[in-house]
Amino acid sequence: MPVSTEADSVRTERNSEAPWDSFDSLAYFEHNYRTLRSDDRQILARVGAHFSAHFAEFPAKQLHGIDVGAGTNLYPALAMLPWCETITLFERSAGNVEWLGRAKAEGFGANWQPFWDVLTVNEPYDLFPDPRAAFSRVADVRQGDLFGGLPGSGYGIGTMFFVAESLSTEYGEFQDAVSAFAGSLAPGAPFAAAFMENSLGYEVGDLRFPACRIEAEHVTHSLEPFAAEGMKVERIDIPAELLLRDGYTGMLLALGRRSDGTG
Repeated sequence: MPVSTEADSVRTERNSEAPWDSFDSLAYFEHNYRTLRSDDRQILARVGAHFSAHFAEFPAKQLHGIDVGAGTNLYPALAMLPWCETITLFERSAGNVEWLGRAKAEGFGANWQPFWDVLTVNEPYDLFPDPRAAFSRVADVRQGDLFGGLPGSGYGIGTMFFVAESLSTEYGEFQDAVSAFAGSLAPGAPFAAAFMENSLGYEVGDLRFPACRIEAEHVTHSLEPFAAEGMKVERIDIPAELLLRDGYTGMLLALGRRSDGTG
């Protein structure tokens, strides 16, 4: 499925061309995750309900989870925490890897408590003891390039938030990133993946990073070969004053589980 865009005048930029090791981790964290935004609240509530419902039907614990392109966003890992023995936080940027290492060593900061509180309306988050200590125990920070291969496969649960569409202007690389994520999951593994709708790129500090403009049908088309029946792609409509990126019109959230086939 070709991606249509009104931004054809934007220079094509492949993932390998972007200055990832100059990514300003602190600036990105302060802009996006210092406080809990209403859009992230909506997404986190839906992800928590999805994982809680899945494991009520298919009980499991001590899984190996993965968050692809973790960056400075810890809430996908928090959403997987009750079921995981390890959570691989996979990240390319050296600055983000360092930031994640500090979060693991020191325990997540107080700003993440409101994010966790959103999850506690569901079981077993509501009775989960000491998520801060648990995060430090299970987090496994790994640096690597998504296109060079993820560190392992057969993960029992997985997340990928604002990554596949935010690493290149090329639709083919968006598809490849989604395929790499979905292909790393074990049959039946629940997943949550979030995307910026119609993003034309974004600034972090003094640098600009590429994005591929996508809509819900592109997410569905890319994930369907890997997903079991019942996958949902939901749109989060955001007031204009909360928009984070040029051309960005909302967020897209895919919730499902890996099919039992090979994809």
